[in-house]
This record gives sequence, structure tokens and C-alpha cells, in this order.
Amino acid sequence: MTAPFHLAFPVHDLGLARAFYGGLLGCAEGRSSDHWVDFDFYGHQVVAHLAPQELRPAAENVVDGKNVPVRHFGVILEWEDWHRLADRLQGAGVRFIIEPGIRFAGQVGEQATMFLLDPSGNALEFKSFRDPSRIFAK
Repeated sequence: MTAPFHLAFPVHDLGLARAFYGGLLGCAEGRSSDHWVDFDFYGHQVVAHLAPQELRPAAENVVDGKNVPVRHFGVILEWEDWHRLADRLQGAGVRFIIEPGIRFAGQVGEQATMFLLDPSGNALEFKSFRDPSRIFAK
């Protein structure tokens, strides 16, 4: 079993963070205060800290012809779970930075991927590999 990670990131509004992570993504809320909220992000602990002064747009690098935000976080989901999430987000009218699709088609690193922003502009990536043994393949 892989150990869960912990990630803290800034937000400008905890109510909007709760609506996005808890409501849209379905992440259960853990402990909280007036300045931060823990979320169960697919088995990992992410913490939204009220710190609007820390927010800034992410630089981008071109990956497979797409502008990928350099500063981002996300999770690798099972193939079917990724597709269910993509369908749910598209049905909710989410605006994507990079639309759900297959990247590196036919190559060793072939993966389903999508990028979106939370309400504070933090970039998230959700990806999946049809064959999980290929996650680190070269």
C-alpha cells in the first residue's frame, strides 16, 4: 500500500473551497478552523489554508502540445473512476484548462488526463493509466 500524502495550499475563500472540494469533487471534510480546512482527497490529506496573499497564476510548460500549469497537484485514479469523474465534471459545466482526453496516445506513458482550477486558481490534474504498471515506465 502506498502511504497517503499531505499537501497544504492557499485559498482566498474557505466557503468556495468547501463547495469545490467537498461539493463538486466529493471530498469528505476533516478537521477545520476559521483559517483552514482538511479534506480527504482520494485517501490523501489536503489542507486549504486561508492565505489570499499567497495566490498567483502558475507558470506553464508545453507537454504533448498543451500548456500545463507547472504548479499543480492531483491524483491518479483507476481508469473507470477517472471516466466517471470526467463525466460528472463535464456534466457540471466545469471549465477545464485541459479538457479530459488521452495524452501520449500509443506511447509508453499513455494516460487519461484533465486539468482544472479550483476557485482560488490552484491547478489540479486528474489522471489515469489503463495499465497502472506503466505509471513510471520510460
